[in-house]
Amino acid sequence: MKKLENYVQGKWIAGEGEGQTLFNAVTGVPLAQTSTRGIDMAAAVHYARTVGNPALRRMTFHQRGNMLKALAFHLRTKLDGFYALSYQTGATKADSWVDIEGGIGNLFANASLRRKFPDQTFCVDGESHNFSKGNTFMGTHILVPKEGVAIHINAFNFPVWGMLEKIAVNLLAGMPAIVKPATVTSYLTEAVVREIITSGILPEGSLQLLCGSAGDLLDHVNYQDVVTFTGSASTGLALRSHPRILRENVPFNMEADSLNCIVLGDDVTPGMPEWDIFIKEIRKEMTLKAGQRCTGVRRIFAPKNKLEDIGRFLSTALSQTLIGNPLHEKVRMGSLAGQTQRDEVRAQVSILLKDSKLIYGSLDEVDVLDANAQSGAFLSPLLLLNETPWQTASVHEVEAFGPVSTLMPYEGIDEAIALSKLGKGSLCSTIVTADSSIARQYVIEAATHHGRILVLNNECAKESTGHGSPLPLLVHGGPGRAGGGEEMGGIRGVKHYLQRTALQGSPTMLTEITQVYQPHAKGKEPGKHPFKKYFEELQIGDQLITEERLITSEDITAFADLSGDHFYAHMTDTDFTGTMFEQQVAHGYFVMSLAAGLFVDSYEKNPVLLNYGIDELRFTKPVYPGNRLHIRFTCKEKLPNDKRIVENPADFKRGDDIDKGIVKWLVEMIDETDEITGVATILTMVAKKQPS
Repeated sequence: MKKLENYVQGKWIAGEGEGQTLFNAVTGVPLAQTSTRGIDMAAAVHYARTVGNPALRRMTFHQRGNMLKALAFHLRTKLDGFYALSYQTGATKADSWVDIEGGIGNLFANASLRRKFPDQTFCVDGESHNFSKGNTFMGTHILVPKEGVAIHINAFNFPVWGMLEKIAVNLLAGMPAIVKPATVTSYLTEAVVREIITSGILPEGSLQLLCGSAGDLLDHVNYQDVVTFTGSASTGLALRSHPRILRENVPFNMEADSLNCIVLGDDVTPGMPEWDIFIKEIRKEMTLKAGQRCTGVRRIFAPKNKLEDIGRFLSTALSQTLIGNPLHEKVRMGSLAGQTQRDEVRAQVSILLKDSKLIYGSLDEVDVLDANAQSGAFLSPLLLLNETPWQTASVHEVEAFGPVSTLMPYEGIDEAIALSKLGKGSLCSTIVTADSSIARQYVIEAATHHGRILVLNNECAKESTGHGSPLPLLVHGGPGRAGGGEEMGGIRGVKHYLQRTALQGSPTMLTEITQVYQPHAKGKEPGKHPFKKYFEELQIGDQLITEERLITSEDITAFADLSGDHFYAHMTDTDFTGTMFEQQVAHGYFVMSLAAGLFVDSYEKNPVLLNYGIDELRFTKPVYPGNRLHIRFTCKEKLPNDKRIVENPADFKRGDDIDKGIVKWLVEMIDETDEITGVATILTMVAKKQPS
């Protein structure tokens, strides 16, 4: 029998002994054995810290992001092999798409986040603060990659997505990972890791894999490491309480299975689009991945007077779902991941049935297509009804991790909100309603107990990713029972692997350290007009002080006529009594346009390709006729701009072949008293030198 291998310290290694046998979830046939016995966990952790971590820390955010993008493109060429293995986990094609291509999508999404970071190994976090009257002492925050390893202990239900959604974030942050997938489906994770390692895209030591028990892995973590866990609340509690994690104050992110709920607004009636959307969403949540999703709908709350109709509609919808061999084109629900998982679900449902009744499905029998119901880990969808949710604790505490949901009544939106909270914290809740007032009340009052809330109606249903689909740029996690952690979340997720440090000093010194120009820092003599410099030639702090421009009443009136902006404050015949102004005042946009006229070198073609936009534009002091303005124009920050990858030549656009970067410039508009009347950050696209 095939023996899975672990990837540790740059080598594929089989664990000692026979280990655990893994089975085809559809046929029950043994597939492989796996073991981590004999693996030196301390050495694996040391290898990650001393080999993988330094290599990743030396890379900039943009280099790491492009690494993720290259990895995503590579894995997309290997989809057929991944799908073939995924079917053996009991997953249908739709299930596998979520797991495999959803996981690869996380790589792409996090790769795109590089544009939110500087082309540095670290980044500035948030605003800077001036602490002195003389403008010589200031403070800001920086974020640097931790010097440890990210240890990911993952669940069995998404062997690909569960790994890729986590490592995408820690790799972008600059930390290596040791991945320990759930053993039962680790053969699929191993296949993906083999392709990652074979590609040679990641620096050595960036990724290690344990297909089996974690052993004493957590005995070797320290405060520079990060541990993440996805799975049951009880296992998460045991890991979070590990003495080493407590003693070393190791960051621990937990995403636990929870009693997620869906609520039907009492405005929705049969015949409304939202009614059909509600039924369809529940059927999808119960049958996709055979209900084995941490975000799965476990509790269904509906108005009491619609309970009978809901039960009937749901039963009809579930009966139309064909169950069986995932390879069969008509099958829409496969098996659970294994016999053990099926036994656990049955045990949990037995507890629920002490206070609830089964209104659809069977615990013991299920009709399957092109498969054997007993050899494979098949289970019927099970819809339960509990008519006394206030008197029943189990329905808010016991989760059957499979195709199981319980329908319950409520009277009034206040009661629906209160019932949703009885789950003591969930990953996700959905409210289906066409009434914005109901949606608003539910969201604001229920948000304390749910990590994510989907507001589902006819307007968004067609393009909505659904109740159970976390998105890479939004946080995935929840309070209380759901673990209290947050995964992904775009920039928020990346910061989980970075150390935030307050930085104090002079503006000039902090500019040199951060490579972001800080207000009041000394400018640099550029030697020539900054617009005549190529991207590589520009230095942070290059500064141009322009000539003065006299503002006249005629200028302001002409701009009003040209722009059509005849706001009363810009008119000469306005009575300014009771206004904020003394006399006719210049348009802010006129001042900004005037600024461009002063700092732009417009006499010949230069490396500046175009104006890319304006950020943080503020007008801080009125400009009147007779004021004289000049501009302090400073190179603030430089960001790379990757060439667009064009797979179809028809999509090629002029400029796609030009090497270029984005330059941010601080524009300060200063009057004759040396006071700033306006400030902005403008962005230009600047060409790089062409190879000779």
